[in-house]
Amino acid sequence: MLSTAEEDPEGGGTERRVGNGGVTTPDVRWTSWLIPTVVIANVVVFISVMYANDCPHKSHRCLAKFLGRFSFESFKKNPLLGPSSSTLEKMGALAWGKIVHKRQGWRLLTCMWLHAGVIHLLTNMFCVAFIGFRLEQQFGFVRVGTIYLVSGFCGSILSCLFLQNAISVGASSALFGLLGAMLSELLINWTTYDNKGVALIMLLVIVGVNLGLGTLPPVDNFAHIGGFLGGFLLGFLLLIHPQFEWEENRVSLMPGSIVKPKYNTCQFVLCIAASIVFVVGFVTGLVLLFRGDNLNRYCNWCHKLSYSVKSQWS
Repeated sequence: MLSTAEEDPEGGGTERRVGNGGVTTPDVRWTSWLIPTVVIANVVVFISVMYANDCPHKSHRCLAKFLGRFSFESFKKNPLLGPSSSTLEKMGALAWGKIVHKRQGWRLLTCMWLHAGVIHLLTNMFCVAFIGFRLEQQFGFVRVGTIYLVSGFCGSILSCLFLQNAISVGASSALFGLLGAMLSELLINWTTYDNKGVALIMLLVIVGVNLGLGTLPPVDNFAHIGGFLGGFLLGFLLLIHPQFEWEENRVSLMPGSIVKPKYNTCQFVLCIAASIVFVVGFVTGLVLLFRGDNLNRYCNWCHKLSYSVKSQWS
């Protein structure tokens, strides 16, 4: 009995041929609705923030004044064509002092839906759509939605532990979570890829370039790193595929033909290890955050990983 796999290296789905008759059994592909909803929600939130910002009534230097209260702050205040930092802070931006001292923990999630400007919004939403559509079609909205939200939350935690004199907004932490999940999915389902080496190199280059760009002003790279790590660990738990041999015997419907387990030993080990590391890291991060700790005290060079200014976006 022969089994082969043809895989789109960018995650476009898997096709399996099972049995001597060459029967083709494509992977189930879900209809992507969550990612489009996320994109629309981010656009609606940005419009709401611009309405609340109301630049003409609060400042004499506005761009695109013909937009009325939706006009942008000056380039000096915001080069990304958006609202002021004070408006973002009022609307739920990540702010360490308000989270720790005023117990506004909800900011760890709301900051993911805010953007500093049109340029920031379009860049993030294009990347979320490009990556998220494929993942949702392949794995469904529950798993992809969980990775998106939880990894974004992880990015917020790490950002607060290192950057305590700045506010931060943006969906990049969740976006990097999806990238991290793609990498762990490739590793835990290594045998299902034909061009695994090419896929791995492409992902590592994309992640490396984006993390490198995160060191430039005024990007919150710690949110990127935290989101990536969270998504990377969650990918081992949520994006695991059964072995081809197990699927082959299951499709053949031959009684007693399943001789191999659904998942191999390596997959089990990676899944258990990722579970332990994720739970320990997540709980430790929350405890350190609400204790008001600053991880820069324990890492003298970590500040070089991200540009630090009064206000930031990720």
